[in-house]
Amino acid sequence: MSSLLPLPSAPARERADACPGALQTHAAADGGLARVRVPGGTLTADQLRTLAAAARDLGNGHLELTSRGNLQLRGLPEGAEAGLGDRLAAAGLLPSATHERVRNVLASTLSGRTPGGHLDVRPWVRGFDAGLSGDPLLAGLPGRFLATLDDGRGDVAGLHGDVGLLALAPDTVALTLGGVDAGLRARPADAVALALAAARAFLAERAAQGSAAWRLAELADGPARVAARLGGPVAAGAPLPAAPVTGPVGAAGQLDGRTALLGVVPLGRLSADQADLLARLAAEVQLTPWRSVVVPDLAEDDVDDAAVELHRTGIVFDEASPWLQVTTCAGRPGCARSLADVRADATAAVTTRALPADGARQHWVGCERRCGRPQGRVVDVVATPTGYRIEED
Repeated sequence: MSSLLPLPSAPARERADACPGALQTHAAADGGLARVRVPGGTLTADQLRTLAAAARDLGNGHLELTSRGNLQLRGLPEGAEAGLGDRLAAAGLLPSATHERVRNVLASTLSGRTPGGHLDVRPWVRGFDAGLSGDPLLAGLPGRFLATLDDGRGDVAGLHGDVGLLALAPDTVALTLGGVDAGLRARPADAVALALAAARAFLAERAAQGSAAWRLAELADGPARVAARLGGPVAAGAPLPAAPVTGPVGAAGQLDGRTALLGVVPLGRLSADQADLLARLAAEVQLTPWRSVVVPDLAEDDVDDAAVELHRTGIVFDEASPWLQVTTCAGRPGCARSLADVRADATAAVTTRALPADGARQHWVGCERRCGRPQGRVVDVVATPTGYRIEED
């Protein structure tokens, strides 16, 4: 059975996923690394303040934005997980200790606030997260399992979520599986239930194949077999169009007449002071998979002042900035595998304008593992014992 068009095959996994969370940290060279899941990327001002304080008190003073709209704290001392967990739980960032690693949910940027989508996916985010956290079975999902909730503008559907919802019209939603249209349709009110059923079907198919797969695409004929478990059609659609390489940057007019600011955080490294500033400027913000941050609901008189304050701290609002071209892994000193301080080297390349003039996106990495590599066309700048090697797609 192969009702869905195949995507490139992924490697088989021989070990269980050990993706870090807020309570199960990773021992890095610079201390513990904790990953805090932020479904839909939305954080309230109070949650931002909590994270900023945790970064100062427990970590290295910074928050790292990930390609899934989540946050990481680095430099944690041994045993810091308990104190961090208490802080996160009090702020509403840890609703389920058993499910905290599996709450990877991307949502369309500014859905419901700006034109471009068929509907507002924010209720989907809340419903999917509640359903996920409330089902003991779904605690068994791998920490890399990803859900994408797209309002129809196509910004996150193409990021190859394992399970996804894509609004095709105000009253029609498509289920996506592993970056492919599964051919199944639902009304908006029933869409979350269908996505949760697909997550359960992934676990059932993984067990049937005796697999330790971290992602749906790693299962043999995974999308087709999961779709079949849900009563999917014999034939289904093609792979989804690729997501944009970079997200929107600058100012966006909202449907209610207010304005949102969208700024890139260079190399995804947000200081505790920047987080506190964001908390002062807005009641809530949205993190994006392009390591940028959205400050919504600004009155006309407040937009310029907010943009100036954020720009002074290093947040970028210019879509022509070279900072939009560059991403990196952690590099030295945080990663023991890394052969270079890639963040420092990439920063030097930006500040000295040494990047290619064609605007090609680069991902600088300290070893062949190429951690944090974004999707889409990317030039890899790989550290070696004798310097950097450049590899183009």
